[in-house]
Amino acid sequence: MRSELPSAAVSGTFQIDGDLPVHRLGYGTMRLVGDGAWGEPEDPGKARRVLRHAVELGINLIDTADAYGPEIAERLIAEALYPYPNGLVIATKGGITRQGPAKTEYVGRAGYLIQCVEMSLRRLKLERIDLYQLHRIDPRTPLEESLGALKQMHEQGKIRHIGLSEVSPGEIEAAEKIIKVVSVQNRYSLSDRRHEETLRYCESRGIAFLPWYPMGGGKQLKAENPAAAKLGLIAESHGASTAQISLAWLLQRSPVMLPIPGTSQVAHLEQNVAAASLQLSTEEIAALETAAS
Repeated sequence: MRSELPSAAVSGTFQIDGDLPVHRLGYGTMRLVGDGAWGEPEDPGKARRVLRHAVELGINLIDTADAYGPEIAERLIAEALYPYPNGLVIATKGGITRQGPAKTEYVGRAGYLIQCVEMSLRRLKLERIDLYQLHRIDPRTPLEESLGALKQMHEQGKIRHIGLSEVSPGEIEAAEKIIKVVSVQNRYSLSDRRHEETLRYCESRGIAFLPWYPMGGGKQLKAENPAAAKLGLIAESHGASTAQISLAWLLQRSPVMLPIPGTSQVAHLEQNVAAASLQLSTEEIAALETAAS
């Protein structure tokens, strides 16, 4: 007989901009598509089952982007979940073009971003995107042009909230002269805290912080990583995996942290969600951070 399924609700709730409630442990869709975020998944039916099971596990924040596939992850979401259950927040992104596996360019021109929004709406079968994030700031395009386009989409009712990705506090401040920033999606994990200053800025402003590569792309779980041994010891004491301890650390790191671990496996998805129920002691947190640094 199968044991009771874990629930993302245990991770707690965060109100994006005070009016968009989500469970703090979400799901990221980049791993649903081919390697290097390029091409179809090996088993599209399995990918759709993972998406449906994520919702069954209480996940109500699904992060995606038009660059995943490209376009494939958004299409899979609609195939698996439309018509969407009440309260499901789909966050997508635009502003990156993909030329092949792991090959990208940033494009922030107004016309292109408006097209990105329109096409995401079509693929996701939505009339409004709850959270749309600029995937990267394009250094060749004035920020006023890029964010002005998203502001226009917001004013037309096609975007509810706007976020940014891979930005510094100074860039958030510059953006907030044009639009209201409600989320930041930066690379962040136990072994990669280069954006600590940005996280603290988000905390001070109540901005949601979505860490991508929340387990360092798996690197922090490998034996050669300085934190791996300590992760292993603490995981053993909790009867958990090192990946679960890494996610538990993120959830306890900051109240604005919304981890979005991705996977293409149902079993792995359940393990990730189960991490929400783990509680690390102050001593364990300190030991992990010392080992990682």
